[in-house]
Amino acid sequence: MEQTLIQRMMNDFESVKHTTDDGVEFWLARELQSLLWYTKRDNFVEVINKAKYACKNSWKLESDHFADVGKTIAMPKGAEREISDIMLTRYAS
Repeated sequence: MEQTLIQRMMNDFESVKHTTDDGVEFWLARELQSLLWYTKRDNFVEVINKAKYACKNSWKLESDHFADVGKTIAMPKGAEREISDIMLTRYAS
């Protein structure tokens, strides 16, 4: 892989990083999905499930690195809708 592509991907990854009030860095799965070129949500969730399995096999607490969250998005005509998302720590990402 070209060094410039790697640097661009790292910058993109860091640009969507969030931080909790406690200073914990996290990423939202829906934002990472497009950065990693997954077009189907189901395919990306399958990868996340494999990462959860690997986390358990590493004797880490899954709940420390993967958190199911809800997110409100704007809909046409001023309506809102709640969608599911997953908070991922750097370890999970």
